[in-house]
Amino acid sequence: MIDIKLIRENPDFVKKALENRNYDPKMVDEVLELDKKYRALTTELNQLRAQRNNISKLVAQAKAAGKEDEVVSLTSQGKQISERIDAIEDEQKQIEAKIKNLLLYIPNVPDSSVPIGKDETFNVEVRRWGEPRKFDFEPLPHWEIGPKLGLMDFDRAAKLSGSRFTVMYSALAKLERALINFMLDLHTKEHGYTEVWVPHLVTRNTLTVTGQLPKFEEEMYRCDMDDLFLIPTAEVPLVALRADEILEEEDLPILYTAYTPCYRREAGSYGKDVRGMIRQHQFDKVELVWLTTPERSFQDLETLVSHAEEVLKRLELPYRVVLLCTGDLGFGAAKTYDIEVWLPSYNAYKEISSCSNDTDFQARRGNIRYRRKDGKLAFVHTLNGSGVAVGRTLVAIMENYQRKDGKIDVPKALQPYVGCEVLG
Repeated sequence: MIDIKLIRENPDFVKKALENRNYDPKMVDEVLELDKKYRALTTELNQLRAQRNNISKLVAQAKAAGKEDEVVSLTSQGKQISERIDAIEDEQKQIEAKIKNLLLYIPNVPDSSVPIGKDETFNVEVRRWGEPRKFDFEPLPHWEIGPKLGLMDFDRAAKLSGSRFTVMYSALAKLERALINFMLDLHTKEHGYTEVWVPHLVTRNTLTVTGQLPKFEEEMYRCDMDDLFLIPTAEVPLVALRADEILEEEDLPILYTAYTPCYRREAGSYGKDVRGMIRQHQFDKVELVWLTTPERSFQDLETLVSHAEEVLKRLELPYRVVLLCTGDLGFGAAKTYDIEVWLPSYNAYKEISSCSNDTDFQARRGNIRYRRKDGKLAFVHTLNGSGVAVGRTLVAIMENYQRKDGKIDVPKALQPYVGCEVLG
């Protein structure tokens, strides 16, 4: 949630930011109109309260002087004023709710370092690491490699759950588990994260904190009876973990990591992405979350990105880092880097991690503050990123490490976790 003061003081700036993000700037005018009405009512309310206080004094004086008629008249006036005060307070509550609801639908303001553009074609490549492998045979896509080895089963997954689910067996299931442990060990032992085990079902309020609700409800799985939602990412419980708390500046930054399955309806997905494991309704991910101060958050974002990159470097998977333009930013993000791994089946780089600085957008929604050294309270900045998507890393290994005989070499970094050098 952006600060309403920013809208009051610089509405044109916010409107332009929304336009750059392909959002309707009229939302800003709606907020301003309601805010103007709210403040006008506040002025009237303060005047009426002053009048009521003054009448109370006059009633006391009239009573002391034995002026009963005056007491009755003043009491009647005071009652009318009190009724008007109650009516104004009720109206303000309604306006306040409308303003809050509107603010929940307004995305974060992009940082000035974010390139302006309407869609992903305006994203800017920042760097590359590694070279795509040149095969001396025709490489297969993972959705053919896995079934040929008898380690991946899409048909039985569809029998169990419908389309876009996967069953994995034996060594491939172990490789998935190995990747999770490898990533968690790297982030906790070398990068300083605290591992957290979190619930997979969360409340509406929890999802509202991180920006998934109310705007994206149709994209999530919901348990109607309890009004609980399956998490689309561990970012949701990790950020909301400290909602309504006041942290101390000396304790920041706080770094959390968690492995969870993630659940997404992916209703708008189509084309090649729906084949295999690239875009699933359920997938594993190791998430990274920072709670930090405004002064250092953008530098911390660079560090977070480097932590996600390190996973791919250790696995020797070619990748590139892309800075997203305004039109491709996620709802709560002020700045985002995507890390894209090379996939031979696409002959292209595909997103495997998205790392964002949400500034104080989520902290305002969740009331997550910290006490500065000068004693003043301020909202923290929250960062999040995949560290990284486990399923897509598995896919990248299968495709980049495939052999001519149909087997799969295991990256050196994973061999201690898997207990072998070759799968199949």
